[in-house]
Amino acid sequence: MTRILQGKRAILTGASGGIGQALTQELVDAGARLVLASRNTDKLDALAADLREKATHLIIVPTDITSPEDRNRLIDTAVATLGGIDLLINNAGIGSWGHFANSTEDICRTVMEVNFFAPVELTRLAMPYLSNGNQPSVVNVTSMCGRKGMPAWPEYSASKFALVGISEAWRAEFARFDVDVITIVPGMTNSGFQDRWLRKDGRAKLNFDEGMSPRFLAKKIIEAIKKNRSEVIVGSEAKRMLLFNRFFPRLTDWLIARKVKSLYKD
Repeated sequence: MTRILQGKRAILTGASGGIGQALTQELVDAGARLVLASRNTDKLDALAADLREKATHLIIVPTDITSPEDRNRLIDTAVATLGGIDLLINNAGIGSWGHFANSTEDICRTVMEVNFFAPVELTRLAMPYLSNGNQPSVVNVTSMCGRKGMPAWPEYSASKFALVGISEAWRAEFARFDVDVITIVPGMTNSGFQDRWLRKDGRAKLNFDEGMSPRFLAKKIIEAIKKNRSEVIVGSEAKRMLLFNRFFPRLTDWLIARKVKSLYKD
């Protein structure tokens, strides 16, 4: 199947961030009709102002996706203005960079709420409309940490593993409604994600400036949607790590553990 994005009715969460902004641009260029959600109203307003002349239909809905009231308002607004939903892109996310032993329950619950429970419940609300959509699909933007848990990313890894897992379950379940599920597994992206971490005390050096650009990732996501790919790993680092871990899991764990020990030997 080739999915045509022209005229598609789409909800995008996390639209004000680097990846979200790039995805918005790509969706506008493809002719999709958009409802953009984010907590950052100022960035949403600026993004909409830049793109409204090019966009077929674009509205913004300031949304805290962890709020049931906000989720309901987002879905209701999309249905009222677009007449239905064809695409739900769960892109919003948050991270925490530090080791589990000195983290907190609040951090764990916050990461799980944003990265897992919120997109799950938003999808539940959208399903009655997606099932009546045109080539409908749920797109979950996860992480390579959702396929290989990484030290200093315990909560983030758990949340993305959960999102990958429920995506796999949905893929079979939603088939009876003809709703596709597409899982995006990106590696390191120079998107400004590190500016929104709940903690920043991990010791490993993370070179986000060397990561792929949000625009590159956005183009790969759009390609995956058009080609209806079930799961796509994006980024050379992610592909190398996950391939190596697939064939040499114990060696991968040993190498990672050795690195962590060297960072904390003092």
